[in-house]
Amino acid sequence: MTEIILKTNNLSKKFGKNFAVKNLNLEVHKGETIGFVGPNGAGKTTTIKLIAKLLRPTTGNISIKNNRNILQDISVNSQDLISMGFLIDIPVFYDSNPNVLLKHYAKLHNYPKEKINQRIDELLSHFNLINWKKKRIKTFSKGMKQKLGFIQAIFHDPEIIFLDEPQTGLDPKARIKIRQYLKTFKEQNKTIFIASHMLREISEVCDKIAFINNGEIIKFDRIENMEKLLKTNEIICQLLNPIPLEKLEFVINKLNEKLALYLDKNLDPIIFKSPVQYQPSIKELVIFYDGNPESKGEIFKILGKDFASDFTIISFSQSKTSLLEKLYLEKIK
Repeated sequence: MTEIILKTNNLSKKFGKNFAVKNLNLEVHKGETIGFVGPNGAGKTTTIKLIAKLLRPTTGNISIKNNRNILQDISVNSQDLISMGFLIDIPVFYDSNPNVLLKHYAKLHNYPKEKINQRIDELLSHFNLINWKKKRIKTFSKGMKQKLGFIQAIFHDPEIIFLDEPQTGLDPKARIKIRQYLKTFKEQNKTIFIASHMLREISEVCDKIAFINNGEIIKFDRIENMEKLLKTNEIICQLLNPIPLEKLEFVINKLNEKLALYLDKNLDPIIFKSPVQYQPSIKELVIFYDGNPESKGEIFKILGKDFASDFTIISFSQSKTSLLEKLYLEKIK
């Protein structure tokens, strides 16, 4: 196990009577890329602002490694910490231009003076902003400001970088460029902390995912461990008409009874309440089976023979969501 670079201990933040973050305990190790995932209002931005000391915790504390390789409580002393970069929420800048702005950030972080101009040109070119180097930031689009925010966060080559919804306002090409840049950070054993609600995109670069909802972490593990937990085989049936509400319980019980020999008996009961699930809003019936091709064939036969009077199936399909998305949706529920 690599060294711990960031640790929170029962971290909480209240606004009035409401908790934005509640008893959050988290350990981040050097070289890890952590995805901090949750819906809007879950507490992601508040957590990053607490780490950045833009907010003061109601209770608990945050410790970050200092340059002597010792975890240091930042509420006691925030000097001599490892270098950090932050992109928090939607970036807002003084109305100067990228050249002036980035030189200012470079000086704040004691970046070598003789390398500043080269670094500015390198990053602006990489993110297709070099032609805007001396143009007023007030003329920039939302996506251009987001790219500039990312550039200022990584300009000084920090050891750990915190990104809050870095994909906001970006077109697909720009999102790909940022993911590629983050992968180079990983190759350099940098530590990356990404807060987002776009699970599919950030899972491409993350080692671990922390699901947060209502200010609390509800699941935190390596991606491969989460996927093992959710390894399932399923048949998705699209129905012509919804199952009448008054018949629903009867039909579900009948499905469980008739298909019992072929259903998956190893589903995690915390995540899946039943191997047969029905979503009335989209007229979709989902059947989790044991994975055997023979079982799948028998299920099709039974559905056609024994349920013709209960519903009409118009198509079969595979899962439309990833394993991680399923776990996320179930946990957030």
